[in-house]
This record gives sequence, structure tokens and C-alpha cells, in this order.
Amino acid sequence: MNITKENIDALNAVVKVEITSEDYKDKVAEILQDYRKKANIPGFRKGHVPMGLVKKQYGKSVMIDEVNKLLQDSLNNFLVEEKLDILGNPLPKIQDDFSWDAEDYAFEFELGLAPAFDVKLDAKKKITAYKIVADDALIDKEVANIRARFGKIVSKDAADKGTMLVGTFTNEATELDKKSTIAFDDLTKKSQKIVKGKKAGDTVVFKSKDLFDDAHKLMGAFGLSHDEIHDLDIDASFAIEEINATELAAINQDLFDKVFGKDKVKDEKELRKLIAEDAEKQFATQADQSLLNNITEYLVENTKFDLPATFLKKWLAVAGENPMTPDQATEEFDRSEKGLRYQLIEGKIIKDNNLQIQIEELKEYAKEFIKAQMAQYGNLNPEEKELDDIANRVLQNQEESKRLADQLMSKKLLDFYKENMTFKTKELTYEAFVKEVYK
Repeated sequence: MNITKENIDALNAVVKVEITSEDYKDKVAEILQDYRKKANIPGFRKGHVPMGLVKKQYGKSVMIDEVNKLLQDSLNNFLVEEKLDILGNPLPKIQDDFSWDAEDYAFEFELGLAPAFDVKLDAKKKITAYKIVADDALIDKEVANIRARFGKIVSKDAADKGTMLVGTFTNEATELDKKSTIAFDDLTKKSQKIVKGKKAGDTVVFKSKDLFDDAHKLMGAFGLSHDEIHDLDIDASFAIEEINATELAAINQDLFDKVFGKDKVKDEKELRKLIAEDAEKQFATQADQSLLNNITEYLVENTKFDLPATFLKKWLAVAGENPMTPDQATEEFDRSEKGLRYQLIEGKIIKDNNLQIQIEELKEYAKEFIKAQMAQYGNLNPEEKELDDIANRVLQNQEESKRLADQLMSKKLLDFYKENMTFKTKELTYEAFVKEVYK
């Protein structure tokens, strides 16, 4: 057997595999001999079927199977031994004059080669790294949420701002009959005017389209699906049964102790500081994701290299379960080109900087993830053996293991970028961040 490679250019090559009868005939003879021992053909005792008959019946199919196995194994070994970095899979070249009636065969495969390139991390135009800060408005809102959470429900005489109305929506034509609790502040201004000042025992009529600005709130109030409330335009009677409001808890030591534990917070200043710190920890995750997205865009736009586009389009046309037309393959290539480019860039960065994930490293990451989840349910000090056992079970699930590995690799890459790139830092509130980043 002989295997040779011819480089067409820097991104394309052809591998030729030549197989002679000497490469496969002994194996074919061995298999046919085994067939002869087991063959059950009428007119012959088992094990005494003439070899000529066995060859006639099975010889060609066995030979084809063995040549294909030999071809696949030899091609794979060649790619590994030659350390060829290929894109997609080898594509067999069609041979119009090929025949299995011959004894010697020559097969050719097209290869798409990965490009050689350098990655430069010194961005001339600095990438923006956002620092999201908790402003007074956000902290005020969270303080109000805490006070409401630990406040008490009190009855109110009349509907007004800050009240919750318990009642039943009805409409005879649509058979609507649903007891609901609605917030006065969630109603449209038009609906607020209708209900303001009303008392328990009163009945008001709302236009369904004018009740809320948010269709999801209407779905909840009426107990209907999205499709059912779509284009719904009815008069809905609302019989008020209760009017309540939350009396906010006082900002004092009792509230601090309920929220954070005994004597962990001494005054409102410390409360606001802890709220800000907790919020900014959560914001940091979103800021990091934004930074990683920006770095990805930068690297794809500023790392120039060619791809074996013609080969990749041909490969995409036959690679999936359903073959594509040339036009469909071109469209698919155009959609996936940016992702492929970053995949190559990322792979080079990982290889050149030894960022590969080790199994023990992944296990420790899984344990930290599990530990954080357990803390949410009050288990703050799980035993090491318990963490080990759970992590081992999680990592046996291929899907879950891949998800954790992808998360860990993103973290390693981001840490690497932060150490090796310089950014321009922009400090802004969460609201401003959302407007700027998500437009």
C-alpha cells in the first residue's frame, strides 16, 4: 500500500491511497475460510462447502468490505502521523473509470487544510470593558423591595396608588369567570381612572384592551392563553372583594437582622452598601459576557486569513443527513463562516498558550458549581465526599460535562484576555449598560 499527498495550494491538498491485492488478499482468504466453516448451503454438509462456491457467493462483498476498512484505517493513520490540521472531512474524488473487478485500486481524497496565521492581542482601537455600578435609584428600589417583602398586608378603604385589588372578572359572552389579584399601579391610566376611589363591594367595567399595557398581565388576570387574548376586545366586569396594600417594614435593626442575620448590618448606610456590592457582583457576569463578545468580534475582524471556501462548500453539501444543493451549501457557509473563523482563532490561542482543560480542573469547577447550587438551598458546608460523588455523576453525563467544559473554557479564555489585552474601561449604570449594549 502506498499513500502520497500532493499540495494544490496552501489550503488544499489531495491524498492518494494505492491498495494492491497483496494488502488485502490474506485477510479476505481468512474470512472466506471462516465463512466456509459456518456456511449452511443445501446439498452440502456444514464445513464441507467447496471454497469455489463460497468465493463465488461471498468473495466480492468480503473483498470490498476489507478494502474499505483498510482504506479508512490507512487514511486516518496517515492524517494523524502527518499531523495534518484539516477542516471538515476528506472528500473522495469521483472516478468515472473505477471498477471493483480490478485487483489493485487507487483512491483520491480532497483535503481542506487549516490556514496558518498569527493572533495579535494588542488592539489599536481599544475594546470597551464595562464596569456596571449600582446607582441610588437601583438601591432605592431594592430597599423598597426588601421593605415590602418583610412588610405586612393591611386593608384599605379605597383603590388608589400602591393598592392591590382582589376580585372576580366576568363576561357572559366569553364565559369569563376568574378570581384575580391586580395591582392598581399595573393598570393603564384609563383603567386607573375607572377604579380609583372604588371600595370593596363595588363593581367596575374595564375594556380588556385598555386594562394593561402588558399583554402577559392580561393573560394572568383572565387566566387565558396568549392565543386566546390575542385581539380580545370585551367589556369585563370586575367585582371588587378586597383592597389591600403592603405596609412597608421600618428600616431598623429588626429588618437588618431578618435580611442578613443577627447584627450583620448596623444601619441603613451598611444596608445600601451591601445591596450595591451584591448587585455589582451580578452585573459583573453580564459585563464579562459583553467583554467576551466584544473580544470575539475584534479577533474575527482583525485576524486575517483565507479559508478553503470551495472545499468547505462541497463538504457542507454532503456532510449532513440531508444533502444540500450548491446554492444551499453556499448560504450555509456564509452563515457559519464567522463562527468557523473564531473557532480556529480560539483553537490557536488555546494551543499556543496551553489553556487546555484537564479532567481534574473540570471536576473542581463542577464541584464549585454544585456547591453554589447547594448553598441556594441552605446547605452551606457540604462534605467533600458528597461533592466528589455528585461531580462524578454529573460528569458522566456527556451533555452536562460538555456544558460545564464550555463554561470553564470561556472563563479561562476571558481570564487570559484580561491578562494579555488592554481595554478602555467605561463605568455606567445598569440601565445605561442595557441601552448601550443591547440597543
